[in-house]
Amino acid sequence: MRVTMGEQLRQIWRQATGTDQNNQKDADQNALEAGAADAEAERRTLALPSILNPVHYPGNHLPKPTPANLRRFAETPIVRRAINVIKDRIAAMDWQVRVRRGVEKEDVGFLDRKLRALRRVLEEPNATDSFRTLIEQAIEDALTGGFGAIEMELTGEPERPAMLWPVDGASIRINAKWDGSAETPRYAQAVAGQLESNAIELRDDQLIYIRMNPRSFTPFGLGPLEVAFETVNQFLSAHRFAGKLAANAVAQYAIWINEATPQQHDRLIRWWQDEIEGTGRVPVLSTEQKPEVLRFAQGTDADLRLAWQEFLIRMVANAFGLSPLMLGLESDVNQSTASEMADEAFRGAIQPLASLIAQHITRDLFGKCIGWREFEFVFNELGARDELTELQVQVQLLQAGVLTVDEVRAIRGLGPHPNVHSGGAVSAGASPTTDSTTGGQAE
Repeated sequence: MRVTMGEQLRQIWRQATGTDQNNQKDADQNALEAGAADAEAERRTLALPSILNPVHYPGNHLPKPTPANLRRFAETPIVRRAINVIKDRIAAMDWQVRVRRGVEKEDVGFLDRKLRALRRVLEEPNATDSFRTLIEQAIEDALTGGFGAIEMELTGEPERPAMLWPVDGASIRINAKWDGSAETPRYAQAVAGQLESNAIELRDDQLIYIRMNPRSFTPFGLGPLEVAFETVNQFLSAHRFAGKLAANAVAQYAIWINEATPQQHDRLIRWWQDEIEGTGRVPVLSTEQKPEVLRFAQGTDADLRLAWQEFLIRMVANAFGLSPLMLGLESDVNQSTASEMADEAFRGAIQPLASLIAQHITRDLFGKCIGWREFEFVFNELGARDELTELQVQVQLLQAGVLTVDEVRAIRGLGPHPNVHSGGAVSAGASPTTDSTTGGQAE
């Protein structure tokens, strides 16, 4: 049997970590249980392929031509701040799994059991990650290079039908000749020095591939950091120049004395070093001609090119869809405009990416991988930027009779209240905010 390089690497990892014996014991134990062979999914992709530099060989699988120092640029303060503003806000959002719009709950069999299973898949995607750590890695890659990848594998277990693993999006190649068939591999993961025939192939229902700014002339997305690549490079150059200039102890001026003999020149230097330099005294010169000071620079903050650096920071903020306020530029911000800028950042940068991720989870994980197309994944906090605004809107809709109590609770990720009458009113002594669900997700 032909052994691929991916299988060889996994075998070497098992031998190095001593997991072969443990796997054998687990296999013997699981063989005693019915259906235990399908209870756990096996990961196909490699966890850390970027340790080795990828080498491309021509063929069907196309690698994304991403500059190698994008990862390094993502670790600089300005870019890291822009990424964290978007990533942390989305990862901290409350979310829920619910029945898709247009589907009646009565038509879905084993509704509660399926909702619990889907929630467990997302809350416990694998043995090491939680939902937040999993989604943060995908968002990081999406903002850096326009690729966010998550592997999906079926387990055959009803309580957790699938398992998820984060994948380095830079190692994923796209099959340019994919015909749309579910059995034809659409993606492949390649490592350094690996031939295309030995790449780990993945079907469309085995990988979530998040593309930002999709375009018709290329199968790859375009990340915000790719847009700001040249701007970040220029900012780093200007920042290094300013740092060297500020740390330079050499005076940016010189004293010129006309018609001075070498002896007078040396005597002036010794006098200045011994009597004036570092003492704070006022130098008094007595010469026939007045000495002249020659300046090599202005000697102000303009030499540091701070205005140019501020302009570049604004360009980085524009590339990520954020306001300069989010990256620390507060010079032209007041109380009346700060709230508007924060709201624009939420609706222009955070909300679109969160909606894209929710659509991928609904379409790829629930629909393609598991096959439960009657459910959808939604973030509960996309309707408003802050909790107070969302609460005021829901209260007004409730008072106007547009929404019922149960509908408002469903929006907030809560189940139906047991003490609500058919007209939407809560019976006396009951609180409409208590619920038996945890974490804000519907069961």
